[in-house]
Amino acid sequence: MSGLYSFIILILIFFMLEAPILIEAQSKKNSLVSAIFIFGDSTADPGNNNYISTPFKSNFSPYGKDFLNHVPTGRFTNGMLANDFIARYVGVKEYVPPYLDQNLSIEELKTGVSFASAGTGFDPLTPKISAVISLSKQIEYFKEYQEKMEAAIGKEQTQNLIKEALFIISAGTNDYVVNYNTLPIRSKSYTLSTYTDFLLQHVQLFLQKLVDQGARRIGMVGLPPMGCLPIVITLHSDNAFSKRNCIEFYSSIARDYNSKLQNKLNDMQIKFANLGSRFAYLDIYGPLMDMIVGHKYDFEKANYGCCGTGLLEGAFLCNPSSYVCKNASKYVFWDSIHPTEKTYYLISQTFQPTIDSITK
Repeated sequence: MSGLYSFIILILIFFMLEAPILIEAQSKKNSLVSAIFIFGDSTADPGNNNYISTPFKSNFSPYGKDFLNHVPTGRFTNGMLANDFIARYVGVKEYVPPYLDQNLSIEELKTGVSFASAGTGFDPLTPKISAVISLSKQIEYFKEYQEKMEAAIGKEQTQNLIKEALFIISAGTNDYVVNYNTLPIRSKSYTLSTYTDFLLQHVQLFLQKLVDQGARRIGMVGLPPMGCLPIVITLHSDNAFSKRNCIEFYSSIARDYNSKLQNKLNDMQIKFANLGSRFAYLDIYGPLMDMIVGHKYDFEKANYGCCGTGLLEGAFLCNPSSYVCKNASKYVFWDSIHPTEKTYYLISQTFQPTIDSITK
């Protein structure tokens, strides 16, 4: 018995000594990431549009129904965005706040913010349509952010912070759905293929500006299967009520764009390799198709949103008077455009290996 007693004591001593180390190692598994910076559209906007004059807002119920304390933050979903889950995964913060929130402390700013604005796109015309923040303006805000940090923690520390940060960009859907395929402006000057090339030129310019500002770890989200967005099905189906299959034409646009985007990112990886830059393509198309068509997860509704009829609602059309489904986690989409928190969570999980590849 004395031998067994000694063995138990040794085990207890081991855990007393090692447990704190193990816990610390687990919490610092991604300690190489200093901060997270987000640019893009409504898939990445945690509430910047709350602070500008635009109809594209979501700081009212039922948005935020499943967020902490049921607060409608301005996120276009029922809870958290993919970027919130990514911020947790890399260990920098619980939620990514909007940069335009003037109440953010230096400590909050230090671990990263989102500059994204719902309704924007890479085409300079797209944000003008919706009266939202352009991607070029988002870069300007990032420069302003750096000036604030330099004043608070010094230039060298700020440069190191930026160098070790993770950058995520998510935009492009509005350029096609709101702009090219809806308004007869760009379609008069560009074929679909040349418009895609035009967008990718702007993507390249944007990424060049980020690199010039010190960004080194950049994740670029591709386009979703746009033909599977409930609003696109509603507007382009032969019968919006009985025929709710994805519209292949729109999804094929996304596939073509994503293919060209990956080539562009590969070119930029080669071009900026000497700076230690890493560019990664984050695939959202595949995971969403798995949910919508492949039935890989236990969703019950994939072609309707949870809010209202689920056919056309979004922004002010999804409001406190709208009917809301009982369990949003059974739906791929929250409104007719934007995914639910559960969908964003699952997407963020599929991103993790790629994020590891650019941060570790």
